Amino acid sequence: MSPLIAQQLIDIAYIVAVALFILALKWLSSPASARRGVLAGEIGAVLAVVATLCNYEIVEYKWIAVALVVGAVVGVPLGMVHMTAVPQRTALSHAFGALAAAMIGIAEYYVRLPHVAKFEMLEISLEVIIGSLTFTGSLIAAGKLQEILPQRPITYKGQNFVSLSVLGAAALMAIWLILHPEYSRLFPVMVGVSLVFGVMLVTPIGGADMPTVISLLNSYAGLSAALLGFVLNNKALVVAGALDGSSGFILSVIMCKAMNRSFTNVMFGAFGQVQVSAGAEKEERTVRSASAEEAATILGAANTVVIVPGYGMAVAQAQHKVRELYDILSKRGVDVKFGIHPVAGRMPGHMNVLLAEADIPYDKLMDMDTINPEFPQTDVALVIGANDVTNPAAKTDQGSPIYGMPILEVDKARTVMVIKRSLSPGFAGIDNPLYYLDKTLMLFGDAKAFVGDIVRELTGGGH
Repeated sequence: MSPLIAQQLIDIAYIVAVALFILALKWLSSPASARRGVLAGEIGAVLAVVATLCNYEIVEYKWIAVALVVGAVVGVPLGMVHMTAVPQRTALSHAFGALAAAMIGIAEYYVRLPHVAKFEMLEISLEVIIGSLTFTGSLIAAGKLQEILPQRPITYKGQNFVSLSVLGAAALMAIWLILHPEYSRLFPVMVGVSLVFGVMLVTPIGGADMPTVISLLNSYAGLSAALLGFVLNNKALVVAGALDGSSGFILSVIMCKAMNRSFTNVMFGAFGQVQVSAGAEKEERTVRSASAEEAATILGAANTVVIVPGYGMAVAQAQHKVRELYDILSKRGVDVKFGIHPVAGRMPGHMNVLLAEADIPYDKLMDMDTINPEFPQTDVALVIGANDVTNPAAKTDQGSPIYGMPILEVDKARTVMVIKRSLSPGFAGIDNPLYYLDKTLMLFGDAKAFVGDIVRELTGGGH
């Protein structure tokens, strides 16, 4: 086969792969077609990789084969993690993708020396800076999600100024290298400074903002891949990276709107510091608690129930017990629905993923705008491990850090039951007035164990 025909076939494969990537994003926007979207994305990725491996410029496959084996050895166990660990695994995926882009950019710089054109240097510099900061930032995010690192913001006076100064230093070095590409000793310094900035970028961000951070890091990783496509003159990589970057950015915008927050507040606001006054206020108020038997009696007598899952459900791995509760109540004729907040959990769509794993019907998963008008007619709102996304202070307390954030209005239901280990504040670091309402019953305990106890009471196994 002539090189011309081979290149034409490669280009056709790239076009098909890009079309599959676009369809994957379209289908992933709906739970009903999400599996099809994942499959389309996988086929597109395999097609793009195979087409690249057929490039006539490749003269040796030995190290490529070694890299594929090493990648498979690392990737297969990462793909087999429990569903509750998907957020941190996703952060690691962003880290590895960004690292790959940065390393290839670094290699391209040294391969092209001393004849690096100014525009090429611009592409390489941007790609390496974004890839490097995304790598370390994603590692910090994964550490916070895994609770290896503190989930609260770690801040100090003048931190934002210092962080932006570090980014500015990397930008100045990039400009100098664009003008003088032969100053190769400055290049690794630029890379190191970018790595440091990634750490400084994510460290002051609290757990409440992790969904936005995850989607934003996804956007950065996509952007670095697109820039790498320009460096390598690979059209498929440019388009795939652009799709990834733009979709991640759009998702970040959606997350910010769901929290009534700006990008600057998310990235530099150190949101999530524990409010000192919260503890004092909590001591002056009392809560009403209930047992599993009492909770089962109330749920069994209800006509309508809305279950609101949160990160506590994910930590306790309670989604399958929640499915059992849904089945039992549905068989009794209770209308059970699920209210899903856009930023509930630790990554976009976290609750949807967990509930889908437990085979909860898709049509029972209601977004915030759909379910909120139904709460006034709801007999019981059962909150499982959700905190900030149900906090009425977002509507009533202008001094609250979350004031103006759209919430699931569970406080409008006739009865509210909250399964929670304690009265400790959520990721936003503030107390929740919902727990002290006369209509609220606190069900203290592990979510999986408590829901299991309710299920046993409803089936008669508790007697």
